[in-house]
Amino acid sequence: MLDAAEIDRIRLGRDGDPFALLGPHADAAGTTWVRAFLPGARAAEVVAGAHGWPLQPCHADGVFEGAAGTLARADAYQLRVHWADGGAALIDDPYRFGPVLGEMDAWLLGEGSHLRPYEILGALPCSRQGVEGTSFAVWAPNASRVSVVGDFNLWDGRRHPMRLRRECGIWELFLPGVGSGARYKFELLDRQGALLPQKADPYARQSEVRPATASVVTAMPAYVPPSPVRQAANALDAPISIYEVHLASWRRKPEEADRWLNWDELAAELVPYARDMGYTHLELMPVSEHPFDGSWGYQTLGLYAPTSRFGDAAGLRRFVERAHAAGLGVLLDWVPAHFPSDAHGLANFDGTHLYEYADLREGYHPDWNTLIYNYARTEVRNFLVANALYWLERYDIDGLRVDAVASMLYRDYSRKAGEWIPNVHGGRENLEAIAFLKRTNEIIGGERPQAVTLAEESTSFPAVSRPTYAGGLGFHFKWNMGWMHDTLAYMARDPVHRPYHHGELTFGLVYAFSENFVLPLSHDEVVHGKGSMLGKMPGDRWQQFANLRAYYGFMWGHPGKKLMFMGCEFGQAAEWSHERSLDWHLLQYPEHAGVQRLVRDLNALYKASPALYEQDFSGAGFEWIDHDDARQSTLSFVRKSRDGALMLVVCNFTPVVRERMRIGVPRAGRWIERLNTDSAWYAGSNVGTPLAAAHSAPQPSHGRPDSVLLTLPPLATVFLEWTP
Repeated sequence: MLDAAEIDRIRLGRDGDPFALLGPHADAAGTTWVRAFLPGARAAEVVAGAHGWPLQPCHADGVFEGAAGTLARADAYQLRVHWADGGAALIDDPYRFGPVLGEMDAWLLGEGSHLRPYEILGALPCSRQGVEGTSFAVWAPNASRVSVVGDFNLWDGRRHPMRLRRECGIWELFLPGVGSGARYKFELLDRQGALLPQKADPYARQSEVRPATASVVTAMPAYVPPSPVRQAANALDAPISIYEVHLASWRRKPEEADRWLNWDELAAELVPYARDMGYTHLELMPVSEHPFDGSWGYQTLGLYAPTSRFGDAAGLRRFVERAHAAGLGVLLDWVPAHFPSDAHGLANFDGTHLYEYADLREGYHPDWNTLIYNYARTEVRNFLVANALYWLERYDIDGLRVDAVASMLYRDYSRKAGEWIPNVHGGRENLEAIAFLKRTNEIIGGERPQAVTLAEESTSFPAVSRPTYAGGLGFHFKWNMGWMHDTLAYMARDPVHRPYHHGELTFGLVYAFSENFVLPLSHDEVVHGKGSMLGKMPGDRWQQFANLRAYYGFMWGHPGKKLMFMGCEFGQAAEWSHERSLDWHLLQYPEHAGVQRLVRDLNALYKASPALYEQDFSGAGFEWIDHDDARQSTLSFVRKSRDGALMLVVCNFTPVVRERMRIGVPRAGRWIERLNTDSAWYAGSNVGTPLAAAHSAPQPSHGRPDSVLLTLPPLATVFLEWTP
């Protein structure tokens, strides 16, 4: 029989070992006793087939106990509950079911080496002993009690306390009758017994729409088999042109209170638009669940849950399938660098600094007022590495652009002297974070070789995009922040001053092949007072558009994969705001429509010309013709494919037509104009080489025996392809 202390532990929700008290238990004589906690019940009985045994009330709060006659401890049974309001229900007792975790899974989770913990942790709809329900499991090794709370138990933490698996610090419970769509959280007592704020599930696969914060039970997305087609499309020698999108502000429904598009509407509108524009990949700014719209998703608290802003989690799967069917890859912004300190999230999860570093000099991010993951802890590293694999395997994502890598690599990032702790060798590198990044890239390479990772890394940290076996971090690509800063600084200058800053255009080629670079014109360049891409350009309206077109031409000719933020492709005039749609009405004006046509044609030329992408990361794919013409602000270079195809790129960054300009060429023959950013088709002045082709002459120039005569348009970039 239960004693008074045991009864109090049950009814007050203070018991950290509920299976020792609740459910079926055999006494010394072999009789099975059943105990249940049923607040609000006036009577209860055990039912097994045609047999029934009444339970006796032990306390008015709803503690019941009774002998179940011939019932064996392992037998299935139900509880018939008679509620105080006159209703009755037949329910399955969650405390008659055995452990949720298998022994091997528990040990692998305990040592932080389980590749796919999301298959076990969180809330998983399932069937046990023929009973439908949901298994819950959460890591909270320092809690003294953990309960599942939700609509199904009136959010009462006393009703469903969980079993602790001491070998791994995971609490588990199978709840019969709870299915997909149920809202839930975890209620925890810290090791001193103090009640903590209710926590969302770190492994939740779906969440409520903000500002609500509950997790939602949903089925595990099915595993997606590897695809040779996607592997080829993501290869280093493939054409990769990325359209970066903030889904909530790409396009809205003004006729419906300016609401966001949902996943299916995005699949129907965004996917065909990006395909028509010639992009090869979409990059979605973070779609993991996040509480604050103004963080754009970069302060995520639901790493495993696609944000409910655009519909249910299955909607993202449909979106990706639609993109792949259209020949588009999908990249996700992924944020393992930090997380916000909201009370329902990971901070102080079980009353201790479980996910974050305890010392603020390691665990607090001053730039974003966020917390930093404790990369030294195996379970935390496992949580993050598995999350990367989850998106790639369960949503068929093509790759992850890893945010804020520089802040992870250095312990003194954005910190003054005395505000950071050196590593074990006295240095500034975060050795644990470096090990985590390498591990993540190695796991992805081994388990999902078709996928790629891209580092947003703004320092000179070496070998970011080199394999780990060669001493690198193992990323496939690195954003070229230096190229972006230098070239935008150049383009913002009045052409009269450009001759004195010519190196800002050419310096990127000094180190262009040290990493596998992506050239990024991202959202960061069109917010926080930086203005739009068009707004950065000097001169009158005509010159602004001409400068922008010339710059885009230079970018598409330059070695490196391409990335452009939404709106830049049609010359969005206003700075980007996450709170409103892009200014699509601008496309009624010829200049904006011309920029859009240019980007579409640049992508088409790029994909059709292996010389422009095949050897992006090798000096064998690039040859300067003239990088020294600072006086006239012109540049000329050749891009090369592996089979010998050549594309000559010539840029003129002054508003002056350059008549009869002689350019040395590496090969004699006919050089056909494939694209001219000054074409009238793009709302330009339509200046260019007569007949849109130049025949070489055996006249030396730029150190080459053959040359062509060109008419260079003002503020323009011209592409000419060699033919025999």
